[in-house]
Amino acid sequence: MGGWTAGDIPDLRGRRAIVTGANSGIGYHTALQLARHGAAVVLACRSAERGRAALERMKAAAPQGDLVLDSLDLADLASVREFAARHGEAPLDILVNNAGVMAIPRRSTADGFEMQFGTNHLGHFALTGLLLPALRAAPSARVVTVTSAFAWTGRIDFGDLQGERRYRKWTAYSQAKLANLVFAKELDRRVPEVTSVAAHPGYAATNLQQTGPRMQGNTLMEKATGLGNAVMAQPAAAGALPSLYAATAPDVRGGACYGPRLFQYRGAPAKVPTPRQADRPGLGERLWEVSETLTGVTYAQAKA
Repeated sequence: MGGWTAGDIPDLRGRRAIVTGANSGIGYHTALQLARHGAAVVLACRSAERGRAALERMKAAAPQGDLVLDSLDLADLASVREFAARHGEAPLDILVNNAGVMAIPRRSTADGFEMQFGTNHLGHFALTGLLLPALRAAPSARVVTVTSAFAWTGRIDFGDLQGERRYRKWTAYSQAKLANLVFAKELDRRVPEVTSVAAHPGYAATNLQQTGPRMQGNTLMEKATGLGNAVMAQPAAAGALPSLYAATAPDVRGGACYGPRLFQYRGAPAKVPTPRQADRPGLGERLWEVSETLTGVTYAQAKA
């Protein structure tokens, strides 16, 4: 895997993919490369305006690409159900659970969940469950859930999942990213006919880091994070490589996590270690039960 690049993605003709948050950053480059290599790709985006702009850029970059834009708001379970109803009929080969928010002031989703946990984890948990029949209908489907190195600092606080008693934006983000990782591993245990893996981009330059300061009106911090991106981060296209590797490489192992090989910070994708707690079946089982209760989405026939 030492020099793996997007050029090593195999021929994906005849395969169908969905990428959430495909209008910018890691999601944009993930969707673009899947389309360049022959997959029919659905860009699942919350903002219609930004989604249309991204679609036009992708069409210019990949003129032969089979690209479709559709609306998906992971912070609204009604939107998740509507999207899944539109895209759950045909076999689905690749689902990339990429969209998310990072370290924002406390907000609530349409269903009353804390925004980071609700969007990053619960929205994707519901989407994957609703698309499970389509994934099972594909011969070798993969689900890639994008986590973060912040999962190492995370703790899932079942006594205050929604941060109602105490909210700290980075603590909430770490919890959500650990939940992404735990979900990816538990999904692989419960649904062995679908390969479920996690991926993370390391430190990649996207607009994600600046959203929180912008929402708080903290212009100085917004500029500082932009400068940090410019000086220290790898490009978003490089940050997308672990997701692309996880979605397409032939030697990917279910339940594993793929990230940049150089201290999980930057570089070519490789299988990377994960926090010990993420592999504990008891934690996965409890998160699964809570997630089914909160979303109302149950994974029919999923093996416990």
